[in-house]
Amino acid sequence: MTKRFPKNQKSQTKLQELVTVTFAENIEQAKDYEALLKSSDIPTIIKEQSESSKDNKVIAVMVPEEFLDEAHVVIESQDAYDDFYDFALEDDEDNDEFDSAFFDDDF
Repeated sequence: MTKRFPKNQKSQTKLQELVTVTFAENIEQAKDYEALLKSSDIPTIIKEQSESSKDNKVIAVMVPEEFLDEAHVVIESQDAYDDFYDFALEDDEDNDEFDSAFFDDDF
């Protein structure tokens, strides 16, 4: 007797081939990652899961396993780019404080 598989087996197989590339802090960040990865031609799915021990939701950004390494590079590159500009903006804020103190002197 042959074993029959449900019709949705194909979609389950595809889901099993997906791996988590990163976890997002919120849905907006997950959508940003999704847009970034899709712009690099990497298929992406966002999956929300509730943690069993807490009421928090975990948001996973998932890609097919064969795209995992490329997805890590894309995300790390974007994070480094964001960190660079965050650092540059912090420097500008520090310089603004110095400049305003310089001009506060009465002559």
